[in-house]
Amino acid sequence: MTDWKNKKSVLAAIKEDAYSFEYADVSLKKDKSMVLAAIKQYGKALEHAHESLKKDKSIVLAAVQQYGLALEHAHKNLKKDKSIVLEAVKQQGTALQYADESLKKDKSIVLVAIKQDRDALEFADESLQKDPDIIKAAKKR
Repeated sequence: MTDWKNKKSVLAAIKEDAYSFEYADVSLKKDKSMVLAAIKQYGKALEHAHESLKKDKSIVLAAVQQYGLALEHAHKNLKKDKSIVLEAVKQQGTALQYADESLKKDKSIVLVAIKQDRDALEFADESLQKDPDIIKAAKKR
């Protein structure tokens, strides 16, 4: 039986099943090393991290590199961070849907997203959905 307040116990549980992080005690969800261990197994674990760590660039970067759609759970300021969003869309193009509106207008970000998954086109700003380079990239996929 897992002791959800015990760091070693929760680390062992996460190694078996990354989803189990959601049951960890709040104190462990505030622990940066604990959250990093969880998101390295499965980036979506960012969802269960303490809000303060969802503002931590290194945590969010590790999460989106493992699971691009973890961008959904990042703090809004990091959804405006081009380097974070770029890593997210490299991993999963449709992560574009969680990016700040300003980056949905960024042609370089949108191109990377569409090259990874052409379905990302629907999340690009309307002005880019008609851009010849964007359309060409989407057709190549």
